[in-house]
Amino acid sequence: MSATRRSALYRAVRNRWAILMHRYSHSSERMLNNPLMRPAKKIIVTIAGLLMILTGVLLIVLPGPAMLFIPLGLVILATEYPIAKKWLRKFQRMLTASAKKADDFFARRRKN
Repeated sequence: MSATRRSALYRAVRNRWAILMHRYSHSSERMLNNPLMRPAKKIIVTIAGLLMILTGVLLIVLPGPAMLFIPLGLVILATEYPIAKKWLRKFQRMLTASAKKADDFFARRRKN
């Protein structure tokens, strides 16, 4: 296959993909902004976010990545609830501070 033919084929596939993505994004926006779908979306987001947070809380006691599930649950809930966004920012600040403390601890340990 010649280079010209390959580039033409590539452009055709890329254009078709762009058209499909454009159609999908607009149809999903219309569906989710439908007054009948808003409560359903809020319920789904609430259940998914709470399940992620509860899984994270369980993984604090059980072996597992609790520090991965709790922020993911907050991210999901933050799409619908402003208070979850506030908690997410607080959680991010706490993790940043603890990471800085850990870096300082290991830096001092290397010096000794």
